[in-house]
Amino acid sequence: MKLIFTDLDGSLLDHHTYSFAPAANYLDRLETQGIPVIPITSKTRAEVLAFREIINNQHPFIIENGAAICIPKDYFTQCPEPATELEDYWIISNTESRSQWIGILNQIGKPFADEYQTFSSICADQGVEGLALLTGLTLEQASLAQQREYSESINWLGSDSRKADFIQQLTDAGAHLLQGGRFLSMGGNTDKGRALLQLQALYQAQYGHCQSIAIGDSYNDISMLEAADSALVIRSSNHDMPQLKRTKNLYQSTATGPNGWVEGILAWLKNHF
Repeated sequence: MKLIFTDLDGSLLDHHTYSFAPAANYLDRLETQGIPVIPITSKTRAEVLAFREIINNQHPFIIENGAAICIPKDYFTQCPEPATELEDYWIISNTESRSQWIGILNQIGKPFADEYQTFSSICADQGVEGLALLTGLTLEQASLAQQREYSESINWLGSDSRKADFIQQLTDAGAHLLQGGRFLSMGGNTDKGRALLQLQALYQAQYGHCQSIAIGDSYNDISMLEAADSALVIRSSNHDMPQLKRTKNLYQSTATGPNGWVEGILAWLKNHF
């Protein structure tokens, strides 16, 4: 069985417009071929649920940089042991709730008060409109982005040296910070790579051997790009490609965003079918 674990922003979705149009027809083809496309993203559960509806995706997904795995009920023959039931999903939570990280941030972040914003503080000061303005999302999309459950997104405004100090102090207090394409994500000791392996193990338990590919474009994708059987690094117009240790089964796109996504998937399937 083949599994496609994909980052969204900057990979399947265009970095600026959030469009997946160049990949739309190909997503349909993959579904017809029985190849699951599994979002693995810093986005919230609410955001991914909305996106999956648009692309008619019924597969599991991983949210907030590996903080939780969301599996449609009865997708596998058995509910995974650590999962809890929430609405129509089995949820495997890998870390504490968002409120814990906000508490640490409010305490440790005081000396840096004018040098950062969080999604929570932006919404408190400016409403969802302020978050929409910062992110380029619609009001509805910004509202979904604010519904974080396991992490807090931070917009850093200060210098690089102060940012390093900020990250170090929060790390010393027990938090983990990951740099995404645009924002810092603060949460527990989770990453996309470990969550990918957790979910891949569930597929293997049911279907036997699986061939996986991870697709990403930024620093917070490195763990999953190293963990999967193959990796596709998407070129970005905004930052350098993340550098990987692996050299085997590594694909690098020449195009950006969803165009690079299709380009890389075609190359992978050509080599693995």
